[in-house]
Amino acid sequence: MSDLSLLQILLANFVLLVGACLQGVIGYGIGTFSAPLIFLISPLFLPGPMIINAVLINLLMLVRNRASLSFRPVRYAIGGNVVGTVLAGLTLLVLSARGFDLAFGGLILLAVGLSVVGIKPALNARNSFIAGGASGYMGTITAVGGPPMGLIYQQESGPRVRANLAAFFLFASLASILVLLPTGFLGKQELKLVAVSFPGVLVGFWLSGFLVKRLPFTAMRPLILTIAALAGGAAIIRGIF
Repeated sequence: MSDLSLLQILLANFVLLVGACLQGVIGYGIGTFSAPLIFLISPLFLPGPMIINAVLINLLMLVRNRASLSFRPVRYAIGGNVVGTVLAGLTLLVLSARGFDLAFGGLILLAVGLSVVGIKPALNARNSFIAGGASGYMGTITAVGGPPMGLIYQQESGPRVRANLAAFFLFASLASILVLLPTGFLGKQELKLVAVSFPGVLVGFWLSGFLVKRLPFTAMRPLILTIAALAGGAAIIRGIF
């Protein structure tokens, strides 16, 4: 905490506010939008504090959208998530600080690539398992697990997307926390960072209730992906030099 200034904490809260608002509107976004910018503000917020904040926002999301939940397709994604999360934990055990920067940047750019390729996989058991695995691996290391799941839900209705993704990401985030505990990426300092950054998440979720039918996410998508790509590239440059 002593390594962070008040300005960094305020900026982190603002970035999380916007990300949480996007999450509340479309079902994912706090990772894709917030995590890359949070990394530029301070890598201390990643991955632990960011993932704990994801647990909290997805719990709120699930309560709000519980009437639209259809658990059957979610269970296959959860199965894949378990595999991906375990692999991510093994990866984190061998990563140096420089290696983490490179992995973070590379996976962020992969997430952006998945979002712009334009493929539209069907929402079935096989694709749900694969997307869940990719999401678990990427989400545990970078806190950005939304794009793989967003691909298979891109043609579904809003309420179902928000409910199902909230259920999946709640489980995925909790699984990531269990994996992070023995790796040294989650401790007292990370919990303190959650305490000072969660207000932004809470305000963003509250705002999403007013904007859920008004926010033109499609128009904002290019900007969000551009920001993520720039942050991913910056992380790679940091890791190299």
